[in-house]
Amino acid sequence: MTLVEPSHVQTPTRATSPLRTRRAVRNLLESQTLAPADLGMVLLVTEEPADRPMPTATVAEIPAVVREATRLGIRAVKLFAESTERDTIGEVALADDSLMARAIHACKDTVPALAVMTETCLCSYTPDGLCYLTGRDGRPDIRATVLATAAQALAHAEAGADIVGPASMVLGTVGAARKALDESGHEGVGIMPHVIFWSSLYDAFRETMGATPKAGLDREFQINPGKADQFVDTALRMEANGADMLLLEPAMFTADTLATLRTQTRVPLFPFSVSGEYLALTRVDPTTGERDVRLLIELFTMLKRAGASASLTYAALDIARRLI
Repeated sequence: MTLVEPSHVQTPTRATSPLRTRRAVRNLLESQTLAPADLGMVLLVTEEPADRPMPTATVAEIPAVVREATRLGIRAVKLFAESTERDTIGEVALADDSLMARAIHACKDTVPALAVMTETCLCSYTPDGLCYLTGRDGRPDIRATVLATAAQALAHAEAGADIVGPASMVLGTVGAARKALDESGHEGVGIMPHVIFWSSLYDAFRETMGATPKAGLDREFQINPGKADQFVDTALRMEANGADMLLLEPAMFTADTLATLRTQTRVPLFPFSVSGEYLALTRVDPTTGERDVRLLIELFTMLKRAGASASLTYAALDIARRLI
């Protein structure tokens, strides 16, 4: 006799197996989508503790911070430093005892294996708060900006930085920094220029670091957020000029360009979650004092899926504590 299966009975398929819904099995089969090693910690370094829109660290506080970051599995730090003294050509940034130089030493002396990235820019070293130098007519002085950026990159390398980051978006700064580093024996120092969509998400950073432009030229070289092709083309030109990796910002507005770049280049890509994202996507629980970083975890998981090598964030410590 042949048994005929009733038509209303369906054989369970692999997709509907109850094993697929068990938490223990999901934990076994699903890879960890985000880990502390996928994060880089951003530090805004100031001379003295201060009540500012964004969290800051002094040089004296850096050793404890980087030890904790290393304990949690974070492998890189991105340093921004302000200057209480300023001049029209940003020469103060080149001093052996500049705040940036002291911050680099504090990181490397404490955890030598930590990758130290710097911002190579002029906005925190000149009175006008611009990322580039200007001439007597008030217009950008490209040659002066290129030379100043190269000199700053060299100063950071000599202080011990592993990766320098030209941030003005002025084409020519990457090549000049590479030439200066190579000619001075710093061939092993990497260059990671910033590729930037202009955005109001930078306001808190600018206020914190005294980098608010005093003229209406702050978007001179940054890219209109509607021009994704220009963003990608600029990034590829920077790579051709000597960039070893690329910093893409603001992070949550670069997902499409990140995914496109991942198909066109093999250099590491680092989305940078800027100050406005930190303030908008996190909050502090008034009862526990803990920062809720769930939205940032979702953002960085998506960016990793899109091709990010790692994401840079002010909330790296809070996220890493939640992930481990």
